[in-house]
Amino acid sequence: MVSTQSHLDIADIINDLVILTDGSACLILEVSAVNFGLLSEKEQEATIYAYAQLLNSLTFSIQIVISSKRKDISDYIAKLDALLATTSSPKIKAQMAKYRDFIKAIVRQGNVLDKKFYVSIPFSSHEMGIAPTIGSLAHKKTLVSLPKTDITEKAAINLAPKRDHLIRLLNRIGLRSHQLTSHELLQLFFEFYNPDQLGTRVTFPSASEASAKDGSLPL
Repeated sequence: MVSTQSHLDIADIINDLVILTDGSACLILEVSAVNFGLLSEKEQEATIYAYAQLLNSLTFSIQIVISSKRKDISDYIAKLDALLATTSSPKIKAQMAKYRDFIKAIVRQGNVLDKKFYVSIPFSSHEMGIAPTIGSLAHKKTLVSLPKTDITEKAAINLAPKRDHLIRLLNRIGLRSHQLTSHELLQLFFEFYNPDQLGTRVTFPSASEASAKDGSLPL
C-alpha cells in the first residue's frame, strides 16, 4: 500500500526540522494572532510600521502559511457533559444543556473557525553545497546522498540565528511565536494531509518503528 508520504517532498522530521527529499530543510514557527480591527488608529499605524520594518530587515526568504479549519471542540463538549452528569440542580442542568447544544449548533454551521499562522524559514540544498544536476531536476523525489545528520546539523546552525531574529521582530509587533517541535510538526502535516481525521492524535514513531517502516512517517 502506497503511503501519503511517498507523494510528498517530506523525507523526514528530525530535531524539530523538516527534511525534504532534495536535501533542503526548513523550520516552522507558529505565530499568535492580533485582532487588527480592535486596535486604535495609532496602534494600527504602529503595527503596520513595525511589520514593514520586519520585512525590510529580512535578508533571507520566508513563507507565511495560514491554516483555517473548523474548530475541534470535542474536548470542551466532553467537559460540559461531565459537568452535566455531576450537576444536581435541574435548573442549572437545563441551562448547561441549552448552552452545550447552542455551541454544537454554531460549530455544525461552520461559524467557528480555528485560524493558525505559521512562518517557514528554509535552508536550501544550495547552502549545503549541493549543485543540482539535470537528473536531479528531473527526479525531484530522489533524496541526495547525504546523511540526514549532516543536513540537520548544518541546517540547525544556519537557521537558528534567522529564527531568533524573526522571533524578536515578531515580538515587537506583539506577536508571540515558537518553533514547532518534531511531534508538533508531525501533527501539523498529518492534519494538513488527512483533513477527514481531524482531532486524531498521532505519535512520533520510535527509532525501531521508523527503521521497520524504512523511515516513513505516519502521514
